[in-house]
Amino acid sequence: MTHKIAILGASGYTGAELVRLIATHPQLEIAALTGERKAGMTMAQVFPFLRHLDLPALTRIDEVDFSGIDLAFCALPHATSQAVIGALPPSLRVVDLSADFRLRDVAAYEKWYGKPHAAPDLQAQAVYGLTEFYRDDIRAARLVAGTGCNAAAGQYALRPLIAEGVIDLDRIILDLKCGVSGAGRSLRETLLHAELSEGTNAYAVGGTHRHLGEFDQEFSALAGRPVQVQFTPHLVPMNRGILATAWVDGDGARIHAVLQARYCAESFLHLLPFGTVPSTHDVRGSNFVHIGVAGDRVPGRAMVVVALDNLCKGSSGQAVQNANLMLGIEETTGLMGAPVFP
Repeated sequence: MTHKIAILGASGYTGAELVRLIATHPQLEIAALTGERKAGMTMAQVFPFLRHLDLPALTRIDEVDFSGIDLAFCALPHATSQAVIGALPPSLRVVDLSADFRLRDVAAYEKWYGKPHAAPDLQAQAVYGLTEFYRDDIRAARLVAGTGCNAAAGQYALRPLIAEGVIDLDRIILDLKCGVSGAGRSLRETLLHAELSEGTNAYAVGGTHRHLGEFDQEFSALAGRPVQVQFTPHLVPMNRGILATAWVDGDGARIHAVLQARYCAESFLHLLPFGTVPSTHDVRGSNFVHIGVAGDRVPGRAMVVVALDNLCKGSSGQAVQNANLMLGIEETTGLMGAPVFP
């Protein structure tokens, strides 16, 4: 059975990544593509690398006929999905890639995003989209909120360890390196090649990064008490990829065993042999996550390193994985392509 889908916001990086993945998906058909500022253009004009595909032209959202569409991916800028999804047919299933529905508490949303939530009734329906931990809820959901890419990487490193109580919850340091596409496609002076290349920098320092809201929400729920990690992201001059390093107090061998027990049956989460750490090169362009554990020279201290592609497993690939569950399709369908190397 083929399901017709729409991609709202197809002119951005995550929208283009959705098109790339769905183009070879045997059970999804792209029926509508929108791009408000690029309406009337073809995807070949916006993204020449998609020139070989027969795709609908970009339109405005209000021009889409949703009557024959089974699911919509919403790849719009943050703070716009609330109004857009609220105006969609209530029977239409939606996977949202923005931050608009990730935080269950609307007060927490206002704290981290600086404005009141515009659709609290919809927020109450939303299911958090970290697939490997919310499968049953996602299958039944009308609205799934995709995670932040940084938040996904950190949670793959830490969720099982918090749930099993094998690390000190008050001594978690999360250091993260992220490629430039994580900042989106909008023009910014700091993202110009001459400003960015041949250097790297920390950003959103001092506990201001918005993905901390997701860490607080998810880790505290797991532990049954407040958990606040120390988190510093860094922008590095690569197009794709996230490398997250979590420093924790705990026995490295036991940490590795806990992650192995939790992830051994997962198709996309691959735990490396103890002492081996991953590289973003080895997951680029794929829905796979590589996870490594190594001990520290100080006994009782260890590091967990996670590599994933921010546009794929951190966003659009995760979205397709969730859509597969929502539509009754085998979860891995369309997502088993090998990483691109070198």
